[in-house]
Amino acid sequence: MIIKEVCVDNLDDAISAFHKGVDRIELCSNLFEDGLSPSFKVLKNSKLKIPIPTRVMIRPHSKTFNYNNEDLIEMKKTIEFCKKEKFDGVVYGCLNNSSELDLKKIDYLAKFSKPLNVIIHKAIDLTASPLESLKKILKLDDVDGILSSGGESSALKGSEILKKMIDISPNGFEMISAGKITKENLESLHRKINGRYYHGRKIVGEL
Repeated sequence: MIIKEVCVDNLDDAISAFHKGVDRIELCSNLFEDGLSPSFKVLKNSKLKIPIPTRVMIRPHSKTFNYNNEDLIEMKKTIEFCKKEKFDGVVYGCLNNSSELDLKKIDYLAKFSKPLNVIIHKAIDLTASPLESLKKILKLDDVDGILSSGGESSALKGSEILKKMIDISPNGFEMISAGKITKENLESLHRKINGRYYHGRKIVGEL
């Protein structure tokens, strides 16, 4: 059975996706900036209105994924709120000056985020090799999955790398394929890569 996750930046779309049969929500704000952390008010309301597992984007700004200490403090505040409200998980990514994964910061935030599920988002696609980056992530005990398009502009274009990433992911680790996945192209992508987890704004159609 595949798991379909939709990315939304407002509660109306989240509710619409739920009624269209999506399995899980990734909640953020400002999708035109590829998603930022939602406000505490939106998070609070979502717990009242969305009856399916919801994961929260932890991204304080769109300037960079190379976060400073001030950014980390802000991220931890949102994570702490998510823990208090018992969300299903958090989604974030940290890069260093070389646009490679900042494993120290990723691990630090992952440990802080427990017991929530921890997913590393598409920042991994900005690294030189998402496949090699995944191998590094798999060595971290507190990261539960990643979200990737295989380093390409879409999951279909990155399907060859995605298949390799899925193949090396152990049971229990969520290798989530993402990148322009729609209700219309999901089946053809699934035939190519045979994944279990799929993510997209239009994965259950227009909201």
